[in-house]
Amino acid sequence: MALTASELRKTYAGNEVVAGLSFAVETGTCFGLLGPNGAGKTTTLRLCLGLTGPDSGAITLNGHVIPKDAQQARARIGVVPQFDNLDPDFTCAENLLVFGRYFGIPDADIKARIPQLLEFASLTGKGDARISTLSGGMKRRLTLARALVNNPDIIFLDEPTTGLDPQARHLIWDRLKQLKSAGKTLILTTHFMDEAERLCDTLIVIDHGRKIAEGSPRQLIAEQIEPQVIEVYDESHDHKGNSWPQGQLEIFVKNEKHLAERVETSGETAFFYCRDPRELLAKLADTEGLRYVHRASNLEDVFIKLTGRELRD
Repeated sequence: MALTASELRKTYAGNEVVAGLSFAVETGTCFGLLGPNGAGKTTTLRLCLGLTGPDSGAITLNGHVIPKDAQQARARIGVVPQFDNLDPDFTCAENLLVFGRYFGIPDADIKARIPQLLEFASLTGKGDARISTLSGGMKRRLTLARALVNNPDIIFLDEPTTGLDPQARHLIWDRLKQLKSAGKTLILTTHFMDEAERLCDTLIVIDHGRKIAEGSPRQLIAEQIEPQVIEVYDESHDHKGNSWPQGQLEIFVKNEKHLAERVETSGETAFFYCRDPRELLAKLADTEGLRYVHRASNLEDVFIKLTGRELRD
């Protein structure tokens, strides 16, 4: 196993932010750590990296006991932090060079790897560019390249695509898939459920420091949620300007909720979770003033069911 955690506990100011958490990550896989804000994800990562000591529990990272042997373990670990912390006073190449020195890698070896790292990050020709001239996507890709300077066995990625446009996200997804194909182990936190669904072999969902679900994305979707979802939206008027009575969605939900296994409402949207949606779709086709989308259930539906729709700060 690349990483094992057993019965981890950590309390801050009387608040237990990690509460008996256990999981294991197989070598060469992508493992997802999902949860709403305040669920304990960042603290869990810090515990696993030896940056914070647990109150109790056991951690083994790449064969090393954490936190006792954290320094030795981190020599073969790469980290992509949630926020870019590139040095603005250095060029792209200099950022890679200086970071490599922290691992005791000779300058000549780092310089020999820099063209390969820049190419991997689609930054070929940007070695002499200053950080201030880079776009957000370029900075994120350089941060990923920097995490690979020491040719790590395990890479921790804390929300690696937050704030990026779709093109940049897809490029980083492609690079992460390449790393996994090369035998690297990826440990990912993300708020993008489609990202977790695409990349993760297995994942856990945590809330209030406790594990509430575990499995592959496909397994969790099959086990936790109905297979079909119909999202129904209330429209006050159509494209011709015809007005519809207010509260039409509320009336529709009241009258037709028996056609779904489960119904949730959020603002002006109702979510009908179904096993057989045909009768509900027929009703919607005959109802004016409501717009709807019919889709397969996904990991985001599972996440919302497990953690709720209320905002977390």
